[in-house]
Amino acid sequence: MHADLIIVGAGMVGSTLALALKDSGLNILLVDGSPLSVAPFQAEQTFEPRVSALSIASQHILENLGAWPGIIQRRASPYSHMHVWDGSGTGKIDFSASSVHAQVLGHIVENRIVQDALLEQLQDTKIDLLAHSRVENLRRSSSGWLMQLEGGTQIHTPLIIAADGANSTVRRLAGCATREWDYLHHAIVTSIRCEKPHQATAWQRFTDEGPLALLPLQHIDERNWCSIVWSVPKERAAQIMALDDAEFCTALGQASEQRLGNIEHADQRYSIPLRQRHAKRYVEPSLALIGDAAHSIHPLAGQGVNLGFLDAAVLAQVLLKAQQRGENIASEQVLSRFERRRMPHNLAMMAAMDGFQHLFQADALPLRWLRNSGLKLVDNLDEAKALFVRQALGLGIDLPDLAKV
Repeated sequence: MHADLIIVGAGMVGSTLALALKDSGLNILLVDGSPLSVAPFQAEQTFEPRVSALSIASQHILENLGAWPGIIQRRASPYSHMHVWDGSGTGKIDFSASSVHAQVLGHIVENRIVQDALLEQLQDTKIDLLAHSRVENLRRSSSGWLMQLEGGTQIHTPLIIAADGANSTVRRLAGCATREWDYLHHAIVTSIRCEKPHQATAWQRFTDEGPLALLPLQHIDERNWCSIVWSVPKERAAQIMALDDAEFCTALGQASEQRLGNIEHADQRYSIPLRQRHAKRYVEPSLALIGDAAHSIHPLAGQGVNLGFLDAAVLAQVLLKAQQRGENIASEQVLSRFERRRMPHNLAMMAAMDGFQHLFQADALPLRWLRNSGLKLVDNLDEAKALFVRQALGLGIDLPDLAKV
């Protein structure tokens, strides 16, 4: 079996790359261990626990690939404001889409909905989808790679793109080095119903244990739903997960300082260990890493998938332009163009998130004073806040063509 290009991982980022290359004329194979089937959607169904805060740049990418209507037809929750406050002090800061003449800051969307909308578009292309298939072994050949799947199927290809997540099998089998460390925190995620309206606002409180985010959701029952990401130390996460539903709602209400009133209901909870990884190189001859396979960051600002979408859009642009010039798209010379554009931005975002994480978990009195004073100062600087908003929208960087209107 042969393919011109194999993308391993049909999640949001891998599927985006495949769609972006659908008219390349390449024989593309998208491999994933899941069924790759589109789940039927009912408006009254419960929320999926994993959500993403899609930036405007990500929205443009999905619109240009034809997937955005499928997302909107299912369920997407726009938000136009963000309120951040220090739970150990009086510092706070408010961000508004109107500060940069935008209607929204972004949309909170369940990951499964994004993936299903992308899969719908892929089904109308010539891209081959190989479901229920896991990579078992990789071996370099004179012309690229020999990939072996569980069950024994072997595929020859000159180029592999790893989009198979933070625990990437391709990255491990290819021997790609990473820098990584454990945050010693777990993120508790679920959907909740609150007493008060969320006001199309993303609420984020920094506590001594870690950040708590309440992200607005829209449901057919028009009740006050939010998705939460509650980052706490591992031992504390175990205690929270052991609470019954009523106790959990009470604890969460206290942790959020009742900003949205009492927590009236919580869906099933999940606890996810937090670990940061960054590949030392995104590329080598015949191989590129994108999305979480290349970098995974703290979910502090919901930027992870947005970085991945930009990875996919930039890599697609690099490959298509190289193909037009008659270059070898699997060469390190070509693939390095992608790395040079994406690695600095990803590293800067990771550094910023780490800086926030360490600053807001600091116990030292001078640092507590610094962060409270800093929040108050920035909250009064309209230009500084507008700059932050433009970055959050994904509009303040070197954008690939797919991310433009």
